[in-house]
Amino acid sequence: MFNWTATQRNVAFASFTSWTLDAFDFFILVFVLNDLAQHFNTNISHISISIMFTLAVRPIGALLFGRLAEKFGRRPILMFNIMMFSMFELLSAWSPNFIAFLIFRIMYGIAMGGIWGVASSLAMETIPDHARGLMSGIFQAGYPGGYLLASIIFGLFFDIIGWRGMFLIGSLPIFLLPFIYFKVPESPVWLEARNRKETNALLPIIHQHWKICVYMVLLMSCFNFFSHGTQDLYPTFLKIQHHFDTHTVSIIAIAYNIAAMLGGITFGTLSERIGRKKAIILASFLTLPLLPLWIFSKGFWMIITGAFLMQFMVQGAWGVIPSYLIELVPANSRAVLPGFVYQLGNLIASVNAPLQSHIAEQHAGNYSLGMSIITGTISILICLLVILGRETQGIKILGTVTQKTYSKKM
Repeated sequence: MFNWTATQRNVAFASFTSWTLDAFDFFILVFVLNDLAQHFNTNISHISISIMFTLAVRPIGALLFGRLAEKFGRRPILMFNIMMFSMFELLSAWSPNFIAFLIFRIMYGIAMGGIWGVASSLAMETIPDHARGLMSGIFQAGYPGGYLLASIIFGLFFDIIGWRGMFLIGSLPIFLLPFIYFKVPESPVWLEARNRKETNALLPIIHQHWKICVYMVLLMSCFNFFSHGTQDLYPTFLKIQHHFDTHTVSIIAIAYNIAAMLGGITFGTLSERIGRKKAIILASFLTLPLLPLWIFSKGFWMIITGAFLMQFMVQGAWGVIPSYLIELVPANSRAVLPGFVYQLGNLIASVNAPLQSHIAEQHAGNYSLGMSIITGTISILICLLVILGRETQGIKILGTVTQKTYSKKM
């Protein structure tokens, strides 16, 4: 990153921070499931439906905000998107009942669905081609980065501010808007496409490339089961099955989210050397021998070690995904199509939290069972799917004019 221009660094920071704060707002919920269940006088499996709906509606946001970004530019739509998800996070704090809370989480899910595609396209279309693997890892590290931030806030403030206060803090991403407005320019690739008046109609693109679209949806379904299957109910697993207090849960979550960020950057960078496919397969396969340590361990140190190593590998595989999806799709659909297939995968995987909590409730609160079955199965499926896919390492995104423009200041 040290030889990037100031503009490229600003874009990288804005894209990473947007995704981090969006993920922070999402993961606040996973720390307070038990408290929400008590407040709304219901059980955790019912409250976990809010996670399911949040994930299920994200394709709507990806399609809506992605199409707007293809038409009006990445930068203004990213700002509008951040404003929207911050507003619905704030409204979640004032939910008078569970139905209202569910509605606000659905609206938040739509807003959340747009961030990944818009922010990743802005980043990948601005940074140098040779650094795309590194930027992919950095950008995707924003997801566990948001989880890490939520872990810290939960550990420090939850006992003081409660679940409503957690959602109030979740509205703070709106303060990122002035930085984007003054410091982040529009995507140079989008500007070139606008000058050439390229068409960006989505349906013809999907029709022409339907095989790769189906492949990406299947892949992202597995990846979202991979991520949410190891993360969403893990704090609940620690509290209910191991009876850890708020402070201990926070420490473990902080540790495995630091590992997740390191894993994403490590394997994203590694993908520039060994290829996207090999990097994904390596990280995914290594989760299999870690399953017993991760989910069946006893004692604080064994559990935190297993959680650290598991998330290093899970998010390590994820660290390659932003660049891999961007490279798989046509140039005139990068703001909408990668985000759309990503969120369609979220839609399919949205049953994860209710499924895992239901399995646990049917087996005397044993969260280990459902989490281990889903994670092990998905690890194998990801390896098989990636083997069938094509390698994209070395594909050029920046045009000649763009490359010259962004190489002037070093």
